This record gives sequence, structure tokens and C-alpha cells, in this order.
Amino acid sequence: MSSHDGLAIWHDYIANSHGSPEALARILHDDCVFHSPVVHTPQHGKAIVMAYLTAAGGTLGQSSFNYVREMADGPHVLLEFTAEMDGIHVNGIDLLTFDEDGLITDFKVMVRPLKAVNKVWEQMAAMLQRMQPD
Repeated sequence: MSSHDGLAIWHDYIANSHGSPEALARILHDDCVFHSPVVHTPQHGKAIVMAYLTAAGGTLGQSSFNYVREMADGPHVLLEFTAEMDGIHVNGIDLLTFDEDGLITDFKVMVRPLKAVNKVWEQMAAMLQRMQPD
């Protein structure tokens, strides 16, 4: 399997399985790393990466989320996206790295402009807080 196969699985997840923990778990490597646009420290391990991506799906993954461009170079894929959150235009990129099995090993998100970064931080923090077990 190649990064292109992994990318096809990611696009299928976004289009058809968004929010399904089982589908997300199938495309993440056990030792994957997530780089948040609002948290300085990289987050290591499938469980924490799943939490961040699930929270992102609950905030950015509304009906306005759309990938508008993609570029691939070997195992690395850059996906540019747009979305709207509470009337604020969000423009960002997902930079994914896949292993030879098509699993995501590294997931970096960058967001612009500053108003959008602040909105992402606000909504992601709230979503992650709601996801915490009591």
C-alpha cells in the first residue's frame, strides 16, 4: 500500500465515515503523532491523536469543511482546506505522512488567519473538555 492508497482511505473516511472511531482507528498507526495548530507539544499515540482528530471533526468538520487542493511527495501529502466557524473563514492545511502500509504516522495541522486560530482553539478546547470522561 502507498501514501496514495492511504490518502484514498483518508478521503473516504472524511466523506463517509466521519465521526466513526472504528474507521479512524483503522487508518492511524499505533505510534502516530499529531501536531496541533494551538498546542505546542506534539501529541503521541493513537488514542490521543484520535481524540484530537475527533474533536477537530466536531468543530471544523461541519458542512462547510472542504479540501480545495492537494499535493503529494512520496509518503507526504498536503491537503489545503477551508471551513467556516461562527462566521469566521478558516484556511488551513493538513500535512499527513503515511507509512508503507498506508497508515498515518504523522498529522500536522496549520491554520490561518489569527482570528481562525483563536476560534479553532476555543472550539477544540471545548470539544476536548466535553470528551473527557467524568
